[in-house]
Amino acid sequence: MGWFGKLIGGTTGFFIGGPIGAVLGAVIGHSFDKRAELLGTGNRQKNYSNWNRGTSQTFSTNDQSQMIFFVATFSMLGKMAGADGTVSNVEIRTIEEFIDNNLRLNITEKQFAMRIVNTSAASNEPFDKFAQQFYSLFYNQPQMLRTMYDILYKVAAADNQLTKDEEKILDSATRIFNLKNKESASSYSSTISSDKNYTVLDCKKTDSNDTIKAAYKKLVKDYHPDAIASKGLPEEFTKFASQKFREINQAYEEIRKERNF
Repeated sequence: MGWFGKLIGGTTGFFIGGPIGAVLGAVIGHSFDKRAELLGTGNRQKNYSNWNRGTSQTFSTNDQSQMIFFVATFSMLGKMAGADGTVSNVEIRTIEEFIDNNLRLNITEKQFAMRIVNTSAASNEPFDKFAQQFYSLFYNQPQMLRTMYDILYKVAAADNQLTKDEEKILDSATRIFNLKNKESASSYSSTISSDKNYTVLDCKKTDSNDTIKAAYKKLVKDYHPDAIASKGLPEEFTKFASQKFREINQAYEEIRKERNF
C-alpha cells in the first residue's frame, strides 16, 4: 500500500475535506501524538507540519483514490457499528473478522483501520454525510460504489441478520450511491437464504434467462479484480474483490444448471 507508507511516514500529505478528511486528520494526529511520547513534542510538531502542508504531487491519482476508499470504508463501518449509540465488543469483533477473512492488511494497517472505525463511531457526523462525500468522489465509478455497498452489507449481515439500524444505513447507502438495481436492505436480506444465487446476481427468480445472462456479464466485468484495482481499489481489498468474483461465477453456474441453459 504505497500511500500508507507515505502517510504514516509523515513526510508528505494530501488534503481531504469533509467528514472523511476530519476522521483521517484525527487519526493521523493521534498517531503523531503517540510518536511524540517517544520522540518529543518538537519532532511531533515537525512531522505533523510536514504532513499537513499538503504536498499532494507525491501522491498519484491512484494513491489518492486508494487512500480515500480505505478511510471511507472504515469510517462508514464505524458509523454502522455505532448506529445504535454504542459500539459493542461484538461489533468490533465482526469488523476485525471481516478484515482477517476478506482483506490482506498487516498488523499496522489493521490497527490504523480500527482507529478509523473508533474515531468515526465517536464523530457527530451521521453516516449519510460520509456516504454523500464518497459518492461525490466516485459517482462515475459504479464498481467502487457497488463494492462499498457489498462491504457494508457483508459486515452487517455477518451474523445472518440485520438490525433496524443496519437496515437503515444500508438503505441510505442504496439511495445515496444511486444503486438502482439494489432492493431495500430488508428485501435483500429476506431473499438471501431462499434465492441466494439470484440475489448475488442482482436478479429475481422470475427474471428471464436473457436478463440473468446480461446481469452476469455486467457483474463479471464490474467485479473482475483487475478492473476494480485499476479504478482505485486498494490492493489489500483485491482479496475481497476476488471472492466476490468467484461468488458471482458460482451463482451463475448454479442458476445455469438449474434452468438448463
